[in-house]
Amino acid sequence: MVFAALAGCAQLPANTAPQADKPPVSNDVISFTIPPDALGARDPQLSAVLAKAGALAAAQKQPTTILVTALGQDLPYLNQAIWRGVPSQHPAKLSLENLTAGANQPYSVSVRPTAATP
Repeated sequence: MVFAALAGCAQLPANTAPQADKPPVSNDVISFTIPPDALGARDPQLSAVLAKAGALAAAQKQPTTILVTALGQDLPYLNQAIWRGVPSQHPAKLSLENLTAGANQPYSVSVRPTAATP
C-alpha cells in the first residue's frame, strides 16, 4: 500500500479594492428577464414560468403588482400566460401593469408589493 499526503497553504490575496456602492435594495418578490428566443418561440417552459409568477403574485398577503415590460405585440401573450397561473378565486388585490420596452431594453417580469398611494 502506498499512502501519500499533500499539505499546502495558499495565501488568499488581501481585498484591497474599494467597496463598490451597493445597488438599491429591491422589494421585488421575484424579477426575471425573458430571453427573446424563448418568447419568439412561445416556449412552453416560458409559459410555465409566467404562470408560476402569476400564482406567486396571487399568493401574496399584501396587494401585489405584476409589471411586464415587453414590446406591445407580445404583451397579450405574456399577460395571458401570467393570468393562467392565478386561481379563479383570488382576492382582488392583484394588478397587472404593462410597460412597452424601448430599443435595447430587455423584456422582464417583476412581482412586487403594490406601492401605497398617498
